[in-house]
Amino acid sequence: MNTDKKRIIILGGGTAGWIAANLMATHWQDKGFDITLVESPDIGIIGVGEGSTPPLKGFMDVIGVEESEWMPECNATYKVGITFRDWSTKPGFTQYVHPFLAQPDQFTAPAFFHNSFLRRKGIDLEGHPDHFFLATELIRQKLAPVAPENFPFEIAYGYHFDSGLLGKFLARVAARKGVKYKTAKVTDALLDQQGNIDCLKTAEGETLKADLYVDCSGFRGQLIQQALNVPFQSCAESLFNDSAVVFPTEQDVDFGPHTISTALKYGWAWKIPLTNRNGNGYVYSSRFVDDDKAETEFRAHLGLLDSDVEARRLKFKVGRVEQHWAKNCLAVGLSQGFIEPLEATALDMVQETVTRFIEAYNNGSHTDKFRSEFNNRISARFDAVRDYIVCHYRITSRTDTDYWIANGSNEKISPSLRSILMAWMSGKNITDELLDQKLDVYFPNVSWNCLLTGKGLYPAPEQLRPGNELAHKYRMEEIGEFIRRCALNFRPHKEQLAALKF
Repeated sequence: MNTDKKRIIILGGGTAGWIAANLMATHWQDKGFDITLVESPDIGIIGVGEGSTPPLKGFMDVIGVEESEWMPECNATYKVGITFRDWSTKPGFTQYVHPFLAQPDQFTAPAFFHNSFLRRKGIDLEGHPDHFFLATELIRQKLAPVAPENFPFEIAYGYHFDSGLLGKFLARVAARKGVKYKTAKVTDALLDQQGNIDCLKTAEGETLKADLYVDCSGFRGQLIQQALNVPFQSCAESLFNDSAVVFPTEQDVDFGPHTISTALKYGWAWKIPLTNRNGNGYVYSSRFVDDDKAETEFRAHLGLLDSDVEARRLKFKVGRVEQHWAKNCLAVGLSQGFIEPLEATALDMVQETVTRFIEAYNNGSHTDKFRSEFNNRISARFDAVRDYIVCHYRITSRTDTDYWIANGSNEKISPSLRSILMAWMSGKNITDELLDQKLDVYFPNVSWNCLLTGKGLYPAPEQLRPGNELAHKYRMEEIGEFIRRCALNFRPHKEQLAALKF
């Protein structure tokens, strides 16, 4: 494996497989690599309509695809954040937005940090995150995050899209980049004497050989888990959800650029706006509710108890493999692990895994020299995302079901998350804790503060006292006016989407 030219087989299509194919083809287009994606005609993809974080825009830029090319084909809409509803029972904090950050927030975030820090100290200041960030105003006014050329600030945003259509679109892009496509059902992976994957056997009687195998086979983990027996580390003790029921509904007359996450009795429901429909799903724990009862609750939530719309039921396992790159196999997507869809981190993890692998593979002259460093880096990212997701449940104030009581009292949390929560509850500046743990590279300081303040982790209102002039140095009316003036530069969400089609 010391020659420059490599044969790569990607097992499995879907979004993860085609993202891997496009990134590898783009970065190695001058290396003469032979890349083939093998997909079984019998295995469907889980895709139910997805949301992304801002790095997906960077991915499209890297592979050379414009929004006007892919968004209309994938029924895509813009996303500037996630609105959380009913996760908290604390008055004034039953809803908040986790915003994607924009450069204008640099002028208002200091006020947010100042106010929220002093409110934790018992000073009566406005500490709800929704008053401090541009994304929340764009959501409120249903504006798209695409600024005119004369707007001097960068705006970070993600997307909502039909994941099935996105996979098909990326397949066409990959074909233009020279990626080969093969339809075959892989039935076995044979190992050589060193324990590497030697070849794949198909139901059609073919033998497929490569130097590098990329496992995008989904939860089956056909190569990384089944063939190579890489252990899977479950995090079911800290994340209880393992099931989902999903179905589409008609699109709203007017919709904004955000995912809506609503807490229900045994989990939470998502609402994702596409241009042609809403994607809806209820993520829940089968330990606390059976599938039929969960579906009934979800239909009632959507006002569709009498609807004949057929629901899909999904099962998933939460956790990650111990090694994402084992022997001559790289696991990408669900085969390497899954946290849960709460913060739409799945595609970000796919991009990060493939991008960092390409970097490590190149730095090692196309050998496994930096495999250990790569695995540690990706595992650390998984664990950091896990802790951020777990925090949503651990700090809940809901006690209406055994599910929420168990989440709010769960002691099976990591030392890292425990230290963050202890720092917050003791009134310390958690910026220092995040920096010490090097966690701000995964979810930034603002995100952690929005999560903790948005759910109302403050002293009770009767414990608050007036502050002095220094405490009130930021004037909320000035902050609000600045944000509204920035928002004047943006056009309506639906209008911007319509413009993409011309």
